[in-house]
Amino acid sequence: MTDLSISRRHLLGAGVVGAASLAVPAWARGGDISHGGMLRQGFDEVSGSSIDLTIAEGRRIVQGRRGHGIAVNGSVPGPLIRLKEGEPVKLNVTNMLDEDSSIHWHGLLVPFQFDGVPGVSFPGIMPGQTFVYDLPPIRQAGTYWWHSHSGMQEQSGHYGPLIIDPAGPDPIQADREYVLLLSEFTPLHPHTIMSKLKKGEGYFNYQQRTMTDDYPLSAEERRMWAEMRMMPTDIIDVTGSTYTYLANGFGPDEMPEFLFNPGESVRLRIINGSAMSFFNIRIPGATMNVVAADGLPVRPVPVQEFQIGTAETYDVLVEPVGEAVTIVAESMDRSGMALATLASTPGARAAIPALRDPPLLTMADMGMSGMDHGGMGHGDMAAAGKAEPMSGMDHSAMGHGDDADAGSMAGVSMDGMNMRDTSLLPPDVKVGPGIDMVSMNPVDRMGDPGIGLGDVDHRVLTYNDLVALRPNSDRRTPSRQMEIHLTGNMERYMWSFDGQKFTAVSDDPIRFAYNERVRVKLVNNTMMAHPIHLHGLFFELVNGAPDGFQPHKNVVIVQPGGSATFDLTANEEGDWAFHCHLLYHMHSGMFQIVTVTPEGTGA
Repeated sequence: MTDLSISRRHLLGAGVVGAASLAVPAWARGGDISHGGMLRQGFDEVSGSSIDLTIAEGRRIVQGRRGHGIAVNGSVPGPLIRLKEGEPVKLNVTNMLDEDSSIHWHGLLVPFQFDGVPGVSFPGIMPGQTFVYDLPPIRQAGTYWWHSHSGMQEQSGHYGPLIIDPAGPDPIQADREYVLLLSEFTPLHPHTIMSKLKKGEGYFNYQQRTMTDDYPLSAEERRMWAEMRMMPTDIIDVTGSTYTYLANGFGPDEMPEFLFNPGESVRLRIINGSAMSFFNIRIPGATMNVVAADGLPVRPVPVQEFQIGTAETYDVLVEPVGEAVTIVAESMDRSGMALATLASTPGARAAIPALRDPPLLTMADMGMSGMDHGGMGHGDMAAAGKAEPMSGMDHSAMGHGDDADAGSMAGVSMDGMNMRDTSLLPPDVKVGPGIDMVSMNPVDRMGDPGIGLGDVDHRVLTYNDLVALRPNSDRRTPSRQMEIHLTGNMERYMWSFDGQKFTAVSDDPIRFAYNERVRVKLVNNTMMAHPIHLHGLFFELVNGAPDGFQPHKNVVIVQPGGSATFDLTANEEGDWAFHCHLLYHMHSGMFQIVTVTPEGTGA
């Protein structure tokens, strides 16, 4: 047996440099990037009561592909920032770019002026300026991350992990722990990607349907999708055709290695720091126990796979066996994967599974969950598209397997169905060219494992599996309910809340009274999954968890054509960003401001 006496806080990934070697390197004195002329891959670790971070730019190379990059302290990802619950910290951020920049501390409870969103909570950091995030004692522990909220800098590499150690004993015990930060690299400039998406939303989708493809669709089903003018392979906007998926900044051919001794438990802090990608996580041959979501502990849930949306974090415990196992992060559309290895012997590798067949969208993703397709003739379907709410329809037959079974639609014509019936929307949703689809029956889909995972033959995590480890402090029944619609026009690549882009509503925020308890229902009228993030606060998923144990999160995936609901206690004063965390959706308009009024005032 190999004795691997490595501290659990070390060896964050191949290429990692120990904190002791970080004494005032050249880049920390001002953006002088000198690492063979390229930005470094992998990340260092920084900690203490005062931390210096320098934003600069340079060139990146990943598996032979070169591109422009924005680094913090000279690397992509930027350094792991390690803080301690109960202790204050000053984060001194110097911007050496020739444009404004910023850092948002994702998931961290901070005074709103330090949340780091230009135009919402502060002006931004001008070129050459140093901004001090003077944070009071940290009020939480767990796995988080940080990233730019300026322009599209996040796509270029401006992000990194953030870990907060608890003040007392950690409720999650493991022999070792590692951070696995997922992201993407592309040689294209983010503005080039946006330009191509505006010209054709399917530009990066190489999984188009053709006359000769081998997708498991009958001729009848192909006709049906054509009648809807929808593409069943339209899963994500930017794919492996341009992205190289990264684990701790390394491509799949350069995968990082995490060491373990046989019999040990390993905690993986998994962060989806990508700009546009959902990943399906699995470790073939091992079971993962999900023990924390978005930084906060949950009751352990044993699974073989889970989907992690952009900006989500999950902690899992795993007891690897054998010489090595592979950590697979397959993109949701299965156009590529990021990889890492758990190895008991340095250099050992396990088999890498092949990419699975691309998934197909279903009727549930079209907002037609629960519709009894089998009992509908052509005329019935045409009528159903125009009028009655679907609440009385047959929901009993809509298990995951049925949702995933495109064949269940055989014999059904979509000709005449109105996929854009705006009369189904409430009056406060603005109808216009920004809406090209309306979900006909948007049911709660928090029990859905995610696109493509409804028919796998092993256990997959759903939001309904999550239960808070500790009881919630606020058990009041919400005094107010509100409904927010996620809207968009795919062809024009326009995204919005309630039919209005942020540019149209920036002076009209969503208002909450201080300490108000509100139930918020998010309804997705589009055919894409959206990871919706609220800054500055945690919310509780209304997922059927036992009373007082609803799990806290700060990101919730709203499945296509479905809904998700959370309860919120508005106890953090200030203005907070509220947006889709898919970078190009946010910049296209799916963004709003939430205002929590000062204590003692109304909403």
